[in-house]
Amino acid sequence: MLNNLLISIITVNYNNVDGLETTIKSVQNQDFINFEHIIIDGNSIDGSKELIEANKASFSYWISEPDKGIYHAMNKGIKVAKGDYLFFLNSGDDLTDSQALTRVKIHLNEYDIVYFNINDVGLNETRVKKCPEVLTFAFLHEDLPPHQSTFIKKSLFEKIGYYDERLKIVSDWKFLILALCKFNATYKYIDDVFSNFYRGGLSSLEENFEIVKAERTSVLNTEFSIQMNDLKYKFKLERILRNLRKSKKMQILIKLGLINKF
Repeated sequence: MLNNLLISIITVNYNNVDGLETTIKSVQNQDFINFEHIIIDGNSIDGSKELIEANKASFSYWISEPDKGIYHAMNKGIKVAKGDYLFFLNSGDDLTDSQALTRVKIHLNEYDIVYFNINDVGLNETRVKKCPEVLTFAFLHEDLPPHQSTFIKKSLFEKIGYYDERLKIVSDWKFLILALCKFNATYKYIDDVFSNFYRGGLSSLEENFEIVKAERTSVLNTEFSIQMNDLKYKFKLERILRNLRKSKKMQILIKLGLINKF
């Protein structure tokens, strides 16, 4: 385990004063104290700056100025962070309880990436979104452990580079799939929950699904063309298998015991 491990919590905000207040209070209530809280605000005009000013003693660094988007803001936080591990808890999301970081800290050691499950909170229900223990390219090509439940060594950003600011929605996904599949970053899964994600962010809005798809496709075709050839073949075989299972002839042969169910 790292001695005197420091966690950098980076919170990005733009005109979400109520959500920002929830996030700040959640961090302030932690019984674990060896962390820094960094606030990157995009020159909000809804009272966020005043809230930040009122709580500035709680922050190691804060700034409120125009930015070029969420990943530009997150990169600002990475640049000034001093922690061994970085954790992005953006405005509106929060930690489950006051012992959350204490539970997390014991798992942060030599691994480049440490990720947990997350509470996925909707209007009418809350469910635990579980992450796979073993990450595969098939999983990562369309999903990732949520950034609200993932700790990343700062040294990994220094090795790979920061978030791609040309992308509007999936740059955190691009960073993780590059880290894991091209740079062989080490990782560890913890089957526990310590944070809450509230639906309504950019990637969870239906009107942005096409942008997400287009950005992911561009990254995959540019960075992983050979792997995508294998994956496309896998998907083709799966479609054939599904069609065979639906075939009336196959169902009859299975009922007659001539072939085994597959």
